[in-house]
Amino acid sequence: MGGNKQESTHGFHNHFAKKIMMTIIGILLVYGVFYMGTLIRNNVKKYDFIGKADHMERTITVNGYGKVNGNNDIAVTTMGYSNTDKDVAKAQAENKKVMDQIYAELKKMGVEDKDLQSNYTIYPDYNYTQDRGQELKGYRVSNSLTIKIRDLKKISTVLALAGKYGATEVSGLSFTIDEPENLKSQARDKALADVKVKAAHLANSLGMRLGGIVSYNEYEGDNVFYQPKMMYSEVGGMGGGGPAAISGGSKDVSMNVTITFEVL
Repeated sequence: MGGNKQESTHGFHNHFAKKIMMTIIGILLVYGVFYMGTLIRNNVKKYDFIGKADHMERTITVNGYGKVNGNNDIAVTTMGYSNTDKDVAKAQAENKKVMDQIYAELKKMGVEDKDLQSNYTIYPDYNYTQDRGQELKGYRVSNSLTIKIRDLKKISTVLALAGKYGATEVSGLSFTIDEPENLKSQARDKALADVKVKAAHLANSLGMRLGGIVSYNEYEGDNVFYQPKMMYSEVGGMGGGGPAAISGGSKDVSMNVTITFEVL
């Protein structure tokens, strides 16, 4: 009797253990199937989106261009004097004498200090020969003055100072606009209007709707300066009537605008 009871209890325990094991295996199988299903679904999604742009990447870029023209109202020139002496002090004194006279005349004409910029240098000047090699010739003093001429009627008078006081260095004239920001603003407005027209045309032609602006970029370009020729043969000849009639010409200011729109 006791032996049969023990065998029955042992069999019950084995049966219960098998049920638990089968339950665990079933749970693991369910989780395995669920995991495999999720993995397959994710891979299918990845494959489905290969080569397709994300919503935020659907954009179109439009370029616009605007240009305005304005008359040049400032002339710029540079004149200066260079000399060499073995005595640095003498070289400086001689140079100062010439440039002080030019500076004083410019002030009499009403040229303001803000429209004058000096460039002053001193450096040793050498002679090179095969026999003696390098020899100190003296010290070269160079002093140049960049001049903005706001009254264009005074151009000839200003340039004549070079011949009058013996300036050794004179640059040609260049013309520009004193405050070009207003022209830039006008050119920008034209460029933006150009973008608006092009964007509307593209949207209509391609059957799409444009959303907000994703990016904006602009740069100034195609600036053209008109620089008339100065009709004289040498600096010394400017002490008389000066150069022939000079026209300041005009300046084109252009703006390029690039805008990227979101495509809805």
